[in-house]
Amino acid sequence: MNTRYICIHGHFYQPPREHAWLEVVETQDSAYPFHDWNERINFECYAQNSAARILDEQSRIRKIVNNYTRISFNFGPTLLHWMEQNDPSAYKAILKADKKSKKIFGGHGSAIAQVYSHLIMPLANLKDKRTQVIWGIRDFEHRFKRLPEGMWLAETAVCLETLEVLAKEGIKFTILAPRQAKAVKKLGADNWSSVDAGSIDTRRPYRINLPSGNKIDVFFYNGSISQDVAFKGLLNSGRHFADQLLSGFDPVSKEPQLVHIATDGESYGHHHQNGEMALASCIEHIIENDWADLCNYGLYLEKFPPEYEAKIHENSSWSCVHGVERWKSDCGCCSGGNSGWNQRWRAPLREALDWLRDEVAVIFEKEGNKYLKDTIDARNGYIEILLNRDSQVIDQYFEKYGIKNLTSDQKTTALRLLELQRNALLMYTSCGWFFDEISGIETVQILQYACRVIYYAKQVANRDLEDAFIALLEKAPSNIEVYANGGMIYKEEVLPSRVDLSRVGMHYAISSLFEAYPEKIRLFNYLATSDFFRRFEAGNYILAFGRTNVESRITLSEKHFSFIVLYLGQHNFIGYISRDMDLESFNVMYERIRIEWEQSHLGEIISLMPVFFGDERFTVHSLFHDEKRKVIDLILENSMRKVEEDYREIYNGNYQLMNASRQAGLGIPEAFKTTLKFLLRKDLNRYFEEERLSIEDLNKLIREFKKWEVPVGKKRSFLLTASERLFKEVASLSGSEKDLPKVKLLNSIFKDLKALNVNLDTWKSENAYFSLLKKVEKGKVSNDNRLVEEYRKLGKTLNFRTEIFTNVT
Repeated sequence: MNTRYICIHGHFYQPPREHAWLEVVETQDSAYPFHDWNERINFECYAQNSAARILDEQSRIRKIVNNYTRISFNFGPTLLHWMEQNDPSAYKAILKADKKSKKIFGGHGSAIAQVYSHLIMPLANLKDKRTQVIWGIRDFEHRFKRLPEGMWLAETAVCLETLEVLAKEGIKFTILAPRQAKAVKKLGADNWSSVDAGSIDTRRPYRINLPSGNKIDVFFYNGSISQDVAFKGLLNSGRHFADQLLSGFDPVSKEPQLVHIATDGESYGHHHQNGEMALASCIEHIIENDWADLCNYGLYLEKFPPEYEAKIHENSSWSCVHGVERWKSDCGCCSGGNSGWNQRWRAPLREALDWLRDEVAVIFEKEGNKYLKDTIDARNGYIEILLNRDSQVIDQYFEKYGIKNLTSDQKTTALRLLELQRNALLMYTSCGWFFDEISGIETVQILQYACRVIYYAKQVANRDLEDAFIALLEKAPSNIEVYANGGMIYKEEVLPSRVDLSRVGMHYAISSLFEAYPEKIRLFNYLATSDFFRRFEAGNYILAFGRTNVESRITLSEKHFSFIVLYLGQHNFIGYISRDMDLESFNVMYERIRIEWEQSHLGEIISLMPVFFGDERFTVHSLFHDEKRKVIDLILENSMRKVEEDYREIYNGNYQLMNASRQAGLGIPEAFKTTLKFLLRKDLNRYFEEERLSIEDLNKLIREFKKWEVPVGKKRSFLLTASERLFKEVASLSGSEKDLPKVKLLNSIFKDLKALNVNLDTWKSENAYFSLLKKVEKGKVSNDNRLVEEYRKLGKTLNFRTEIFTNVT
């Protein structure tokens, strides 16, 4: 029996980036051309690891594998929630990998759970520790359809109380850094031996006997190899990676040994380009050469239960040599990119949040007892609603946790109280302290959660905690002079993001101008439903009236609004909204302004609006960030259409002149060059948006690019558009004779784009082609020689071995 085992653990996690009110991630320009950093990292890492390439000696694709089936991994619950909504195929591949790993590893799935919102457990109170673990377990069970054996602690931050909570909830093991081990001894022995990061034997599991009498097992990962993966280029070669893992074994020992590492999962593809390929190659080398058995922690514990006991360093972590000081003091741990900066803001920030947490805990207990049988149980059970906000689930929740016969308004208040507690947990997400500056996006994000906590406290208990909270934040100094301190950052960066139903109503009013079906619009986590809506258009002007109901899907709260909005062209809007206009008054207003509209009296309409609605006017700036961008893009699209028409007039009217100048060797004036670049690039981008692809149209475009010596450019948005379109075409191949024209077309398109030096990202197309190879293997593809030859050409273009009908795996 083999006594050498290897386990590679990836901690896959992104901080929650959702707007605290809208529950969606807004555009992050620094992630361009992707919408946000979740989308970008998913593209570079999470999805890539579900379909990692293994290359042959000529760097051609030989195999595509799902790395998650052979490693140990955890995903943050908030990240998985985002993936479920935004990349369901990658999400399903992760769940499928866990099921497959159970078959590979003797019934032990490779996925483990994570504390729910990635807070630093030793710095949390006992109540929050329990909720974090309970929510993490339930979220895992909901997704993976089984209970977790292990749980990842944020930053591996640990204390005995945390381990007690894990053990009480049925968690069998966790993973720690080697420097977190304090002492070890053989089970049953009397004397302890002190250890440190250099002396702890990481090749075995350890039992921790807890003060309560409970127990939990821990694995201290191999620190040096983990560091090499994360920071020292070990992922440049899969073979070298495998060799380094093998070097972790004691060559003399005959005892069972486990060499295991733990790193951020983002190392495999995001931090290190092609890191997922190195991981896949490493795994294959180990398996094919039988150098060791791959396993996960659950399987190893079943085979080799701990023979040694360990003590841990209380309040320690993997990313702070000072314990957990990084999340509460200026300990010196930082990102290191800004010399001269300090982190004296960390302690005041935590003190402010602790004060807020304790204040609202009293509110939750006092007010919650009016609606909930047991506030602690109800909070722990709130995960059921977080997993599914369906009305039936909410009804079942209140049947279980609510007092009898709650009214709709009382349920809304109870939901606000529970959301107050959820946001009070989210405001402790560890990333808020990890980096160098309090005005960073991670810290602003957790302050946004704090802002929502304050908002709910005012709603449910009429307690205004904001001024006191800001005063505490003012003690947190910023390294950036313009911000001064945390209080100013809160006022300038956080307060403008606050949303209430009135602002949603304003947003709906403007959005209704451009929606095809404005009577019912889903606005993020709000639903706007009109019982009256009229829209009138005259040239560039639009006038809309409405009476609408806006409901929050989070708390079920709702308000009714009357509105009017006038669009004057470009980005100019004038709008008003009323929360108390009765139907009779609305009808009077509607008839009066409608008559003025029919007579084209815009000035009179603008004068009448405040007469009926009051002085509170809103404009395009009232829109939420992404919707403001969407509306402005629509406006710009109309303007750019006119610009394009002007360019085409220049192009068509001067084509012969430009051609004559070119043939005479005189060159082309810069103004004409600008015209050519704009139009040809526009047409090439539009080509990939057409319903039907035509090789003739593409050839014509290419001739123009070459004739005028216009470079295609390297705009990432175009490359993604073209890559996505060609993927859809490859994915539509069925393996039948009717594919022949399409495969010929694809081969021509890829060839022509290569002639233009267009370097597409063909990753998804490669995946689709590999699925086609699976059909080949099963004999489900036509053996028509012409089709086979075109398939081979396509495979060569996509960097596959050309002998596609052999050695398909």
